[in-house]
Amino acid sequence: MKRSLLLLAGLLVCSSAPVAAQGKGHGHKKEFAVAPDRAVSVTREVLVHQGYEVVSIETHGDDQVVYYRRGNRGRGKGKGPPMKMIIRRVENRVVFVDTPDAVLVDINVRLRM
Repeated sequence: MKRSLLLLAGLLVCSSAPVAAQGKGHGHKKEFAVAPDRAVSVTREVLVHQGYEVVSIETHGDDQVVYYRRGNRGRGKGKGPPMKMIIRRVENRVVFVDTPDAVLVDINVRLRM
């Protein structure tokens, strides 16, 4: 009986150790040290490459607001609703706000090149 309790306690300690060692995940990074005009041009390229249509890009203070929508993908069902993302300048960095994960990953890849 004591052996099985010790074995069970040992298994619990060993199984919880890797979880504690992993720590917190970092997730997608949203902040880049690039020029804002390069961030806007890369964002436009990525959106067009993924089948989105860039409607307009407006400047509000230090922020660039990109309005875009999904194209009809050749199916004749019309275009998607307008969406927006914000490219915000914070000190010497650029932060992407309200950006879909798939688009953010491609932007990250192209900005790192």
